[in-house]
Amino acid sequence: MPDHAPAPSGFTGKRLSDRALWQLSRARMVGFLREPEAVFWTFAFPLLMALALGIAFRNQGPQRSRVGVEIGPGADSVSVALSRSKDIEVVRVPADETDAALRRGKIAVLVRAGQSPPRVVYDPSRPETRLAFLVTVDALERAAGRTDRVGVVSDTRARPGSRYIDFLIPGLIGLNLLGTGMWGVGFPIAGARQQKLLKRMIATPMRRRDYLWSLVLARAVWLLLEVATVLGFGVIAFGTYVRGSWLAFALVVVIGAFAFSALGLLVVSRARTIEAVSGLMNFVMMPMWLLSGSFFSSERFPAVMQPLVQALPLTLVNNGLRAIMNESAGLAGVAPQLIALGAWGVVCFALALRLFRWE
Repeated sequence: MPDHAPAPSGFTGKRLSDRALWQLSRARMVGFLREPEAVFWTFAFPLLMALALGIAFRNQGPQRSRVGVEIGPGADSVSVALSRSKDIEVVRVPADETDAALRRGKIAVLVRAGQSPPRVVYDPSRPETRLAFLVTVDALERAAGRTDRVGVVSDTRARPGSRYIDFLIPGLIGLNLLGTGMWGVGFPIAGARQQKLLKRMIATPMRRRDYLWSLVLARAVWLLLEVATVLGFGVIAFGTYVRGSWLAFALVVVIGAFAFSALGLLVVSRARTIEAVSGLMNFVMMPMWLLSGSFFSSERFPAVMQPLVQALPLTLVNNGLRAIMNESAGLAGVAPQLIALGAWGVVCFALALRLFRWE
């Protein structure tokens, strides 16, 4: 099938191509404003998520461990000893409710004082119970007269960029680039193909690459505003900011957005229905949602999975943005991510251009 029909007389191919590219890009930019659901998911949803997660996981200092003391002989003296520790919140628990309290997480550990020495009960499969066990044993040992033989000096300086919200904001920017990049080019193509609009373009002099580039450029116009919205909200609401190079930040955003848009073009290059596009998009995006470390560190996955995890485009964007925002990285510090993202974009766009058909 030809890439485009012959150009009408009076127009050069280049002039007609530039005109078509501009008109297509402009139409898509204006069309975006007529889709209130797209505006909501692009601008409002990331802010609501940042607000909710930022409040839920705000830094409140170390939480005291809830230690249960079984009511019975010796419970009063043990409760007094544990209460002297600033790291422990003592909860008196009736004997017939101890198992339920441990199972439901109402207490981290349970101390049975009616035995000598006291028995400390906890579930080792829960990470927080290990800390509770250690502070409980420390409090009981100190009450029995133990003294520290090594004088330890504490360094309690707060590290900039170490809060959860500092970790979250770059991840939300990356997720927003992924979602708007892929859905923003996927649905227009699927909708036009299902409505037989693409088929009519066979008779026009428009080239396939102009049509695909127009979708990418239309996304780029809204890129600055959508990133600035999330970033500005983080600055105003939580005091996050970019500590590294602004040039590196802009390059990661722009090249990352291009990579996601190109990936979206590749996914929908042959899909014929909205349902098929939705299934393919979710199939491609879901692994990145789960593995790329938007809400928690991707280092939590086993070492055997790390080559795959670190090669995903969303992981590259998240790691690059976090290095710039939280670790003061410059252009050289994120060069590997930029190169890999550029490769993703070029390869996906080339494949999409080769596979795309008007019908």
